[in-house]
Amino acid sequence: MKIGIGIPNQIRNVRADVIPEWARRAEAAGFSSLGSVGRVAYPGVMDTVALAAAAGATSRIGLISNVLLGPVWPALMLAKEAQSIDGVSGGRLTLGVGLGGRSDDFVVEGLGPRGTGKRLDQDIETFKSVWRGETPDGCDNPLVPEGSREVPLLFGGMVQASYDRVARSGRGYIGASLPASMVTGAFDGVRAAWKDAGRDGSPYLVAIAYYAVADVEGGRANVYDYYSTAGAEIAGLISSAASGGADAIRKTVGEFEALGADELILNPTGDDLDEIERVAEIVL
Repeated sequence: MKIGIGIPNQIRNVRADVIPEWARRAEAAGFSSLGSVGRVAYPGVMDTVALAAAAGATSRIGLISNVLLGPVWPALMLAKEAQSIDGVSGGRLTLGVGLGGRSDDFVVEGLGPRGTGKRLDQDIETFKSVWRGETPDGCDNPLVPEGSREVPLLFGGMVQASYDRVARSGRGYIGASLPASMVTGAFDGVRAAWKDAGRDGSPYLVAIAYYAVADVEGGRANVYDYYSTAGAEIAGLISSAASGGADAIRKTVGEFEALGADELILNPTGDDLDEIERVAEIVL
């Protein structure tokens, strides 16, 4: 199982200028990927911007949006944005996409929080058309440079429609920020949908887990704050599941490895740059 690390782009009032250095240090430490967290209505850094900054600061490490809220974007704009990040990174982006569960993130007029599943399925076709270099209706030119590749897609969500979307259109799946025992059913559902669709090989399964080494309580408070609009029960569940300290982090890694995850992204709970080396000493 590969071990990646998140970018702290959605920590409240994050010091945005740490993101390029965070990316450089993560690559130097040997992590497999840098992951971003996607939300609009929160005082952080937009995930596409964080990934672009990380792309410019690095040359080898993978880039994953886990997850970007697809339906909050106009499809043509997101297709171009994703390909642009993939292009400047030298083909290192994997676009992880989810529907979004908070109504305040839908800030673009005409793109509301209803019908997001159907809209995303339509958007996926638009993405792929743009990446093939086709010229959209009403445009005089293609939106991306000739020779652009189709950006690999991962999908989140814990319902059958999400698993079917992976099997139909994706390279794999991103689990929710929950304990391994609560992600098992989703991984099994994706594997079954993949097999039923007659896909060759197996889906790429990515897990996410929050961690803190130096300031466990402060980190959990940050996670709680981020999820607080979902209600105290959900915010409490996710924040309490954050792995605090070396033993808990190793236990989490072992649980997701046993689950069959191909990659685990350890999401930071603060923007302290030294947390990169602290967790690297534990897991790499």
